[in-house]
Amino acid sequence: MKKKQNNRKKACKACSAVGTTLIVAVIVLCALLVLPGFFGYHMYHVLSGSMEPGMPVGSLIYVCEKKPEEVKETDIIAFYGSAEDGGIITHRVVKNNVVSGTFQTKGDANEAEDPMPVPYDNFIGTVAVTVPYLGKVLTCMTSRYGKAAAVCVILLGVVLNLAGAGKRQ
Repeated sequence: MKKKQNNRKKACKACSAVGTTLIVAVIVLCALLVLPGFFGYHMYHVLSGSMEPGMPVGSLIYVCEKKPEEVKETDIIAFYGSAEDGGIITHRVVKNNVVSGTFQTKGDANEAEDPMPVPYDNFIGTVAVTVPYLGKVLTCMTSRYGKAAAVCVILLGVVLNLAGAGKRQ
């Protein structure tokens, strides 16, 4: 009889531990999405291999706002692409032409510089942090299905915590 009670207590503790771990994991991932914005950072997901190997496809990048005139050669910047390119591009600055208000850029994996200079108006900021492969996870979390999955994981964590707490007597 005592052995069953000990096993039940262990199972309850395990349920509570798993439930708490699930809730904390979702909170940490959500914090990675929300907190940087409070400090002036924007997050983007690397979609192409133009900056490999230093910035692999699927990386999460944090971009910090900066005045275009302060950008130095070799800084990695994020900018809005042309109408044909679409989206946001991340390349290294080869030259910052303050007089014309443009950047000449190049992807690290590309042999040639980008054909068109990037106007200051298209500049978003400089890359401050790169986290390989985490971009895919966080991009998934911001989708409709990712948000639904996060809610389900939190609910499962709450249920496990309640199950663990309710059977400890």
